[in-house]
Amino acid sequence: MSIKGRVRKNRRTKHLVQQLRPGEVALIDHPDLDGPAAETLAECRPAAVLNAQPSMTGDYPNRGPAVLTAAGVPLFDLDRRERFDEIDNGAAVTIEGERVLEGGKEVGRCSRLDGARVEALRTEAEAKTQRLLLDFAANTLEFIRTQPEIVLPSVPLPEVEAPIRGRHVVIVARGAGSHGDLQTIRSYIQDVRPVLIGVDGGADILAAEGFRPDLIVGDLDSAGETVLRSGAEILVHAYADGRSPGAERAERLGLKHHTVSLPGTSEDAALTLAFEKGAELIVMVGSHTNLPDFLEKGRHGMASTFLTRLKVGDRLVDAKGVRMLYQGGVGFRHLAYVLGAAVLAACGVLAVSPFVRGVLRMAGIQFILALRDAWRAVFG
Repeated sequence: MSIKGRVRKNRRTKHLVQQLRPGEVALIDHPDLDGPAAETLAECRPAAVLNAQPSMTGDYPNRGPAVLTAAGVPLFDLDRRERFDEIDNGAAVTIEGERVLEGGKEVGRCSRLDGARVEALRTEAEAKTQRLLLDFAANTLEFIRTQPEIVLPSVPLPEVEAPIRGRHVVIVARGAGSHGDLQTIRSYIQDVRPVLIGVDGGADILAAEGFRPDLIVGDLDSAGETVLRSGAEILVHAYADGRSPGAERAERLGLKHHTVSLPGTSEDAALTLAFEKGAELIVMVGSHTNLPDFLEKGRHGMASTFLTRLKVGDRLVDAKGVRMLYQGGVGFRHLAYVLGAAVLAACGVLAVSPFVRGVLRMAGIQFILALRDAWRAVFG
């Protein structure tokens, strides 16, 4: 079996997916392919994905390869990282077995990560999880102990037009299952009309589901230009040293924006903003809260996230939990309840109608008279 398609490549996977078209071969340079990146690749429906670096190094159980194999997208690791530069963007290639061909000439060797191999690598990586978890926890606690003022400093937050105080707020980040989690709470969003905050690429996820974000928070490295120009307020998350690539992009695009310098992730900044501005309830979609999440993000501690969630407390609800709690469809029992309710409602309407009461009374009288005549006919 051979796979054919034109190559579309970019070293930044989140930028590649903005260019990738169905049926093309995605060429990436992404060690330990993470779940969210794999989800966005799968949504583009490529003919295959070629990775110039190991998709699973075995350092930890990353989820990207399993996402692609489950979606039916063939994933191959190239034999050398230099292949990324050697294979031209837009070149028509054919993948045959362990060979990558361009115009009949071999331009690289590759190995496929099928479901069995992905599972074997994942099992091997999970054996290291206990050590990773201990190191991760030690890193986090040491940072909290030595630098608590850096983790959650008291800094002034800019005034925003979004009416957050006393309202529900939904914060959407680009995490594993973000689309599904957002679909799960769609009716809640339509009914309650919460303030919608997109964290970088989370703003594009909101737009893809038919919602316009009220506020976009982040360094703007993965938010598309279309959603940035949608009219949402923009709050650029700057680094602690004052550098702000996001502000540079916003200025280049001529977009009005505020800047806030907070340690931690852009998710932490969005949570802090919603909390400090008086949100009644905060619903998080696509959050990064567990060990694989943080390792996939390239972080080896979660001090800022831990303390931010500790501060927010019971105002925070994770949409992923809602999705896991209820995944059922509409069954016969639900339809029976609806039908029963409809019948009861109809009976209620009939019961209060004078005309209907009169008809039922006449029918009752006719029924009694018919019974009397039948009795006389039988017994005289």
